Amino acid sequence: MCRSDETALLGAFQEIRFYQCTVCQSFFKDPSVYLDRETEKQRYELHENDVDDIHYQKFVQPIFDAVIQKYSNEYTGLDFGAGTGPVITKLLRDKGYSVALYDPFFHPQTSVLKTKYDFIVCCEVIEHFHSPSKEFQMLFKLLKPGGTLFCMSELIPNNQDFETWYYKNDPTHVIFYSEENLTWIKEHFGFSKVGIANRLISLYKQ
Repeated sequence: MCRSDETALLGAFQEIRFYQCTVCQSFFKDPSVYLDRETEKQRYELHENDVDDIHYQKFVQPIFDAVIQKYSNEYTGLDFGAGTGPVITKLLRDKGYSVALYDPFFHPQTSVLKTKYDFIVCCEVIEHFHSPSKEFQMLFKLLKPGGTLFCMSELIPNNQDFETWYYKNDPTHVIFYSEENLTWIKEHFGFSKVGIANRLISLYKQ
């Protein structure tokens, strides 16, 4: 996250080493095990993300609710990392919102990254970032003043539960977040405030 060399080895689980940066407090996998682009895409293609699946819609409900509570459909949004089934975009468009799609694998139209948005949604995306510093900087720049970055990701459990934490075992999950680390992100990428409500993370731009 901060490109510091000051890291501590957390341990090796299933022969994969995990580290914690002592500066920005991010937890991450040894980069040597990151999947190559084609293998990563193949993993995502296995996801059965049907936008009409009521269970999938319920899963993204916190981020959907957060958007409609803060912004009316006169505001514009970006679904960043939309994946194969952009369910949040479907739900918001059903409510009359204008939402652009971007995903480096499935919606790679970089033209949508040349404008600014009132809100950005990243549902189960930030844990996949291979270059989190670059990506958070870009997301901040894509927000208009007064905009919000809404993310969903599972936060790191306390240390004694890390070994059995299922979330770290997904081969496409490479970086993990905590309240302390999210505060660091807020302070170092220019956000004015961070809100955390279970899996929902809201980063605000003044």
